[in-house]
Amino acid sequence: MNGLLKHISGLLLFAILAANSFAREVSDTNYVNRGLLKGVIICESAVSAASLTALYFARFADRTQPSFHFVNDNKYWLQMDKMEHATTAYNIGRAGYALLRWPGVDKKRSVWFGGTLGFAYMTIVEIMQGFSEGWGASPGDMAANAMGTGLFVGQQILWDEQRFSLKYSYHESGYAPYRPSVLGSNLPKRMLKDYNGQTYWLSANIRSFLRDDTGFPGWLNIALGYSAEGMLDGTTNPSETDGIPIPLFDRNRRFFLSPDIDLARIKTDSKALKTLLWFAGVFKFPFPALEYNTGRGWEVHLLYY
Repeated sequence: MNGLLKHISGLLLFAILAANSFAREVSDTNYVNRGLLKGVIICESAVSAASLTALYFARFADRTQPSFHFVNDNKYWLQMDKMEHATTAYNIGRAGYALLRWPGVDKKRSVWFGGTLGFAYMTIVEIMQGFSEGWGASPGDMAANAMGTGLFVGQQILWDEQRFSLKYSYHESGYAPYRPSVLGSNLPKRMLKDYNGQTYWLSANIRSFLRDDTGFPGWLNIALGYSAEGMLDGTTNPSETDGIPIPLFDRNRRFFLSPDIDLARIKTDSKALKTLLWFAGVFKFPFPALEYNTGRGWEVHLLYY
């Protein structure tokens, strides 16, 4: 086992021991479903360990392992990677909070132990990068992770609900075939790696800021989106790949305004459907959108996702 894998294994073992200690502490209260809580802790630990191990072998196992180091990547990908970090940390925290509330853990503990799960998870990813040649731990990434976690935790403390949420959408951009090794060779990989096709949204629930007697639909949101295009590498585009010339693409920022649906606020008597809608809330609902593109100006999309 190499040095990096030892570090990750140690961190996972510490996290599992801390989770077990937490489970014993909250189980002392009579309102917690102890069996269900233990199941949640075991499942969270298993999923975290499996996903981090898969990430290690997919990205870092074949790289040399230097001493831990930092890298400044704040100019990469027109900051789309920072939006990805914030959105991921937010939604892992959102899921962590909900999973602890399920067996009856009180709101305060659920916020601080579940709501910060995304930051803890993404910190381990940064440590992986910090020990990997060609990568490096990024202070910008850590700041984005903190912003995503802070958005969830802050709203839960202030309002006991999420009036603003971070969401994701994807469409085929057409850029990936020029550099499939970087942007993805198939749809699942492109959804993760092709920033040209990704859009990240700050979706605001309108009804939550109005009086209860307004009659405004509780599921209707308004969303601000950010994306970018023309990117074949982090900072500059190569002129060729394997000797094959690549067209010159302008790297543009894209800003969107669009309606959205807060799926978690749709009322239903079905617990299964309610759970499905809640987890699907990470995705922005396709709707018409107004775009401002730094290269082409204003555009209107009859349907954007």
